[in-house]
Amino acid sequence: MAIALEKKIAALVGVVKAIHKELILTKMLHTKKTRRNQVAWNALSLKVATSWDCVTAVDEIVSQREKQW
Repeated sequence: MAIALEKKIAALVGVVKAIHKELILTKMLHTKKTRRNQVAWNALSLKVATSWDCVTAVDEIVSQREKQW
């Protein structure tokens, strides 16, 4: 009886370890995806910032307020 119980516990431990491994891999994939998105947004913000270098933010806000739609 004790040997059968030990085998069942060993099998459960193996399953728990496999689930734990899958959770870690899933978190790593999510982190990589988040990092890629962050890099893409940073590149876009740099692109926008370089196109606005000649105009200050205050001047842009003033010009937006003065627009007649």
